[in-house]
Amino acid sequence: MSLRVISGTAKGRRLKSVPGDTTRPVTDMVKQALFNILAGDVVDAAWWDLFGGTGAIGIEALSRNATFVRFVELNRRAVETIQWNLEHTGFMDRAEVRRGDAFSMLSAPPDRIFDYVYVAPPQYKEMWSKALTALDANPGWLSEGAWVVVQIHPREYRKMELTHLAEIEQRKYGSTLLVFYEKKI
Repeated sequence: MSLRVISGTAKGRRLKSVPGDTTRPVTDMVKQALFNILAGDVVDAAWWDLFGGTGAIGIEALSRNATFVRFVELNRRAVETIQWNLEHTGFMDRAEVRRGDAFSMLSAPPDRIFDYVYVAPPQYKEMWSKALTALDANPGWLSEGAWVVVQIHPREYRKMELTHLAEIEQRKYGSTLLVFYEKKI
């Protein structure tokens, strides 16, 4: 699959894929739908792309004038791919790439507040629900009214009982389900 930035200041720029089959890049259709839902709220927002993969979602946010994106990825090849894609699109100065375990970072004391957290982990390993539970237990990462967007296969979904996050919407696109949660005020 050919990856590209679909809108904003880096529109049309091609992105590298991570070598091998350890990541599942988001389709343009899902990316377009996500950013249509978020619309202008992306401008001036801080994002945390929790399982960064190629960096396509965070880079799309930067292209649409998000102020900052933190990418977290455990896989060394994915980290190198994100860094290459950020350099290629000219967004290194508004991004931070951290190699490490997302769950360790989620349980640490917050060092920054995010308006959006995008959770698209490897499928069928319950990592999405573990990440959501960790964020719910450590809500200091989230700004008031922040959104957490989970990208999973529809078969993975289950309703979750959360204290600080409320599910507000779901959108299904073929074999991709986007589930939107909002920080309770």
